[in-house]
Parts: sequence; structure tokens; C-alpha cells
Amino acid sequence: MKITMAHGSGGRATSQLIADIFARNFNNEVLSRMEDSAVVPGSGRIAVTTDSFVVNPIFFPGGDIGKLSVCGTVNDLLMSGAQPKYLTCGFIIEEGAQSGELERIAASMAQTASEAGVTIVAGDTKVIEGNGGVYINTAGVGFVPEGVNISASLCREGDAVLVSGYLGEHHAAILSARMGIENQILSDCAPLGEMVQSMQEAGVRIKAMRDVTRGGLATVLHEFAVSSDCCVELEENRLPVSAPVKGFCGLLGLDPLYMGNEGKMTAVVAGEDAPLALECMKKSRYGENAAIIGHISQKEKGKILLTTPIGGTRILSELIGEGLPRIC
Repeated sequence: MKITMAHGSGGRATSQLIADIFARNFNNEVLSRMEDSAVVPGSGRIAVTTDSFVVNPIFFPGGDIGKLSVCGTVNDLLMSGAQPKYLTCGFIIEEGAQSGELERIAASMAQTASEAGVTIVAGDTKVIEGNGGVYINTAGVGFVPEGVNISASLCREGDAVLVSGYLGEHHAAILSARMGIENQILSDCAPLGEMVQSMQEAGVRIKAMRDVTRGGLATVLHEFAVSSDCCVELEENRLPVSAPVKGFCGLLGLDPLYMGNEGKMTAVVAGEDAPLALECMKKSRYGENAAIIGHISQKEKGKILLTTPIGGTRILSELIGEGLPRIC
């Protein structure tokens, strides 16, 4: 099999690559759960994650590769219910990169780490031949409180599905920057610790969480449906999409359900706790446009069903094909 850009899209091709090569060779009980971060035993339970960032361009409306690398790693830890604590970062710098740009990236990382309450404790730098590109690998460690158990496999009939805000903003911001399209769309790149902590402290019974990145909301919820052997039912008129992104999608024929974000999360919570979870999201920084968008059922197991405004139903699959490469 020849690797194509589709294998980096976060959709079906990515899943197949992971299953056929990495999961098969690295197979173990922890890795096989395929969560955003791995919870492992120690003196307490520790969540560990790693991510690589190759976004192009490295500076974009609303953020940069440094801010993105911290937010993406911190949010992966949060989605397992962990309290992020430490990060490491590895820089791969192509010859020709400007020191001033590296300074901006490092300052952005430091500012975002401070907001997220994490400390960058180790790193590495490599310089290679190239044309001035910058790439970052970050690894994160967090601690999972006693009694917290969050997994894509725990969704059950009657649970509610929420999303923390407008869909597609990061994807649209990156694409606009590449195409030279002038608009007011900014990346939603942000750490989501306040939001998760608020729900946990309020006693919301959280079943599953994911940050909505590559592949978009539809791909993430497809993972929930398959892992829990359930059906995710969504209502299209409840999906939050800003007017600028909606117009951008209409212009280019894009679907916000398959567009990546870097500061949005989706959560499945016990049905009775949905109003409380929504209140916690809306009161938290970056959650003012949160919404309850659907529920879990046993209608068609392993599938996502979207009810349209006119009462029709369509099936949402995971992302198939390339999507937009290098959004993170």
C-alpha cells in the first residue's frame, strides 16, 4: 500500500493505517482502547499522550503551530478526564527557518501552557535540510482523579450528546489562509481545562469525551457509535455553526460536520445530567455557544443518524478520503 495524503486526514484511511500497521505491531491492552490518551497504572492513574504538529501555514488567524501544539496535547489529556500537568516538546526545524519566528512560536507555547496550567519540562531540537519549515512533537502527562472513568465504550441508550461550540472554525481559518481568502474567521484553538473541570466538579456523569479535530464531529461520533455498539442520533437544526463558517462552507461546498476544530469538544453524558453539563459548558471560557445536539439510542447500532430540518434522516459515515491535510 502506498501512503497518500488521505492517510493523514483522520478519517477511514487513517483508521485503516493505524489498524493494519501500528495497532497490529504495538498491540497491548492499553493501546487497544484507542482513546485520546492512555490511562496507565502507577502510584495513581496516569494519562499519557503524544501528538505531532505539521500545520501549514505555521502562523494563521487565531493561532500558530506553538499554541496549537500545546492545546492539542492538553485537550487530549482532558478528554480522558485527566488533569494535565507536564509537557515535553520536540522541534524539527528545517534549514532556513527564521529565529524571529521560532521566538514567536516559543512565546506562544509558554503563554498557552501557562493558561492551561501545565509545565513544559523537557524538549529536543533537530535541524534538517529543507525550506524553512517548523514541526513540533509534544507529549503530555496528566493525572486521573480517583473514580473517574471516561471511555468511548461507555455510551448507553438515553445518554445525551453535547458539543461545546461552533464547528469548523479551525479548518476554515487554515483553508482561508492557504487560499488567500479574506474573511473574519479565526481558529478556535484553545485549551479546554476550565470546561472539563467545571463538569467534573458539578458531578456531571460523563461517559465519553473527545476534542473535535481531524475528521470532524461526524468522525468522532462514529468512533463512539462503534466502540459502544450504539446509535448516535443528531438533530441538524441544533448543530452550532457560525454564520461566517456557514457562508464559507456554502461557497466551497464543505460540510462543517467533517471539518476540524482545535478548541471544541463533544461529550456524552447521562441524559438527566444534560442541562447541568450544558450550563457548565456555557459558563466556562470557550463554551458560550455550547449545545445539546442529540442522544444515544439502539436504533441502528454503529451508525450516526442525522434528522434534517424537514424531518428526513440521513446516515453520517466517518470521513472518507483526504479531507484537508495539515490542519494540525
